[in-house]
Order: sequence, then C-alpha cells, then structure tokens
Amino acid sequence: MEFEIIEPIEEVETFASGRGIRELSRLNRIYGRGNWRKRKGICEVRFSDGSVTKAEVHWYEAAGIGKKEYKIKRYID
Repeated sequence: MEFEIIEPIEEVETFASGRGIRELSRLNRIYGRGNWRKRKGICEVRFSDGSVTKAEVHWYEAAGIGKKEYKIKRYID
C-alpha cells in the first residue's frame, strides 16, 4: 500500500547499524556503500485512498545517501 508521510517523524531511534543489518549487502549494491543504520519513528501517514492514521515507520538511512525504503510496521491508535 502506498503512503505519504505528512508530518515530521518523532521519537526517532536507531535499532541496528553496520553489520547488524541483515540487508546490508543489498543496500550497498543498490544505493552505494555507506554507514547504514536501520531506524524507526512515529508519524502520521496518508494512504492513497485519503485516509490518515498514526503509524510506526521503519527505514534505512546513511550519511550522504539519505533515507530509503520506508515501511509501516504497526498502526498506533
């Protein structure tokens, strides 16, 4: 499902970095070598049907490359 982040991400936390990331070789191959970190935070998202909800979002991030591959892990009531 496609979604758009509509407010700044809050409560950002890193929970894996470097070799602790299972997808490290794929990230290096697709986006380039970097100091990759897997991060999470909470924000409001808007879906393609127009509905809005608060969700926990995970993504990969590296300095000089940016944030990649956002995914929703759970919805927050």
